[in-house]
Formats: sequence, C-alpha cells, structure tokens
Amino acid sequence: MSQVSTKPASGMRDFLPAEAARRRRVFALIEEVYQSYGFEPLETPTMERLDTLLGKYGDEGDQLLFKVMKRAQKLERALNRESPGETDLADLGLRYDLTVPLARIVAQYQNDLPRYFKRYQIAPVWRADRPQKGRYREFVQCDVDVVGSTSMTVEAEVASALSEVLDRLGFGEYRIHLNHRRLLSAMLEASGIAEAKWSGVLITIDKLDKVGRNEVIRELQEERGVGREAVDRLLSLLGAQPTLAEENQGTLDRLREAVGHLEDGQVALKELTEVLRFADGGPAGPRLIVDPYLARGLAYYTGPIFEIRSDEFSGSIGGGGRYDELVGMFTKQSLPACGFSLGIERILMLMEEAGKFTDEPAPADVLVTLWDPDFTPNSLALARELRAAGLRVDLYPDGGDKMGKQFGYADERGLPFVAILAPRELEDGVVAVKNLKTGDQEKVPRGEVGRWIVERLPGRS
Repeated sequence: MSQVSTKPASGMRDFLPAEAARRRRVFALIEEVYQSYGFEPLETPTMERLDTLLGKYGDEGDQLLFKVMKRAQKLERALNRESPGETDLADLGLRYDLTVPLARIVAQYQNDLPRYFKRYQIAPVWRADRPQKGRYREFVQCDVDVVGSTSMTVEAEVASALSEVLDRLGFGEYRIHLNHRRLLSAMLEASGIAEAKWSGVLITIDKLDKVGRNEVIRELQEERGVGREAVDRLLSLLGAQPTLAEENQGTLDRLREAVGHLEDGQVALKELTEVLRFADGGPAGPRLIVDPYLARGLAYYTGPIFEIRSDEFSGSIGGGGRYDELVGMFTKQSLPACGFSLGIERILMLMEEAGKFTDEPAPADVLVTLWDPDFTPNSLALARELRAAGLRVDLYPDGGDKMGKQFGYADERGLPFVAILAPRELEDGVVAVKNLKTGDQEKVPRGEVGRWIVERLPGRS
C-alpha cells in the first residue's frame, strides 16, 4: 500500500494545543465584547441546501462554494442521466459565510425572534479559493448582526463593537473604511455607465488598493466595456483615496456637489452623515473614513458598507454592511439588517507576527505525581480535592516512572506547581508542593494545599 499523507487538505489547518488555546482566548474576548453590546449567540449547520446559498454572493461567490454531492441512490440516478449538470449532482453546500444562514434563520423563525434580533456567531466557513498568506479555504468568522431596524444607530453600534474588539486585542493602526452602495450607484449613473455593467464595474473598482489605478482603468475598458470618457468621469467623481478621518467632511461635501441631485446620492449622503454623527464619541468614531472606492464584492449589500484595513496588512481584516433585501429572498416579507464580520484568521496572524502572545497561561495549574501503581488511588483522591478547590489539575498517568521524569514532564508543559504525595506525606497529613518557577519546595497541610496553591497563582489570589 502507498503511504497516506498526514498533511491536512490544502487550505485547511491543524491547531496543536498551544495554538488552539490561544485562539480560544481570543474568541472568548470577542464573545465578551459582543455580549456587552447585547448580542445573543446563534448556531447554524455547517451545510446548507445548495439553493439557499446560490445566487446570494454574485457570480464569483457562487464559483467558490464547496458543493456536496448527492448520496447513494440519488447520486447514482443523477450520474445515469445524460450530461448531468452541477446542480443535478450536488444538493448541499458548506456555508460560505454566516450572513446567508442568518437570513434563512430569520425567515424560518421570525415569529419566535424579538422585534430587533441582535445575534453573534463565531464559527468556521468554507470557500474554494486559492490558499495564500492569511487566506484559507476553511476559516473562522466572528459576526455581529442586527435584524429589524433601518436606523443608522445599528451601523454605529456594530462598528463600535468591532473597534472595541480590535482595541482590546492591541491593534493601534487600523481604519474602518465606509461607503454606501447607493452612493456608488449614483456615481455610476452620473458617469453615464449603463446599469447592466454596474455589478462588474464595482468589482473592478473594489480592486484599486490591490492592483493599482492603471490596472483598474485597463480592466474597466477592456474587460468591463466602459468607454474612456465614462472611466475618466467615474474616477474624477471618486477622487483621491482618503486615508484620514479628518477628511470626511470634505469628501462628503465634494460628493454632495457631484451627485447630491440624484435620489441615490441624497439617501446615501444622508445616511453616511448619520453613521458618522452617531459613532462620534465612541471607539469607532476616529476610525471611520468615508471612502468612495470601497465597493465590497458581495451582491446582497444595499446600504452603508464597511471594511477594516490596517497598515500592518495589505488586505482587509474585516468587513460588512447593510443588507435590507437578503431576508426577503427567503420570504415575501423584507426585513432590514446590518452586520459585520471580523477576519479573525488574519488578525491572529498579525498578532502572532507582532509578538502579542506573551505570558500565556499554562495548560494546568499543578501536576499531581504518582508514587507507584498501588498508591494511585491516593493520588487520584488528591487530584479530586485540588479540582474542587478550583485548580486545573494534571495527573501523571504512569506510576512506574521516577520523580525526575515526572518533574520533567511538568516543566515541559510549563506547569507552575507539582504536588507530591508519597506514603510518608500521607501518614503525616501533608502534601509536598514544589514551585517550578522558584525551585522552592514546602510541605503543606493536606486540607490547606488547594487554597495554598491558589493564593500563589498569578491573578488568582
């Protein structure tokens, strides 16, 4: 037999204990912030019906869906058809994001949900993309969404929650770029570009920070079929790409003069002004930058859109926006909604590169040693007592090993204390406790040993 590769699938990753624990701590912080803003947890299946996912992300998004083939007799019947199509062979898909499943949930359970449904979800999603640095086929999204309100207070609250997360994670240099899909429509209309071309033009415009102005001009003309005069008018309306929040009023004034006479322009500029006003004074206020170039590729956005960018990374580290029509794709009743997703994988990578993970806690507080196999029940009893005192306890499994080997295991795992219970200690009613950080060892009365260790743990006294 040929040897089976032990590597994970391309674009997927294994997380060994130290890294997995680090990720969980970051997720716990994010969850704490989300809950502080009144968001509730939601869980959805990893797979959705294929017709639930198709047509929600645009043509490019549909191509990146991981489709799941039909099973057993259904697959056999499909394969026996003449020239079976993709949808004949597949009926499920791995979730592409957490927003479309949310929209399905709201449509399915809207009578059971509160008037304003504020949910968060931290879960993996899958995209059949080309893996590269900071981009994977399986990755975790950390979403917050509000369903049921058209007020721009929602945008301000969602942006503030994301800013608070990044601030608490130690990010200093980041910006939240802000635009509006109806503002983009107004600029395209004012430029004389046919509406049938708008979707493709927006995808190209959104690439500016990745491919540069000259490549955007080339793609608009050669691939999107936009004439040079219309391209020049559009780029003139877009202006220079802003980088400072202090430029927001000037950007809005310039756009109001250019497209304020159009209905889409009026609505967009009014709502952008409100977002900035409502966010002022909060953590997102000084981070928000009105950026006419921001397009966001997903087709379901209808209002304000966001993207978080950092000088420490060439791509975005989060994004979102308003999607008032997405729920209506599943039900006749349309419901307003707005949400944001953190690119947590890139954030974790940046934190690792910046050395932000220091002084990480050990996986356990104390190791209980084993004297010999016959003495094991006594060590098990001590471990139970220490756990009852609130300690994380690791019990050494092999009673035949010498103490030096057991101490070496505790040191390898970075445990701060070792609790030694031998026949003499048992007879005297004490436990010998060694502090591996200082090298000190002390005999502590059996009934006090749990509290004694707790008092000496950093942050636990």
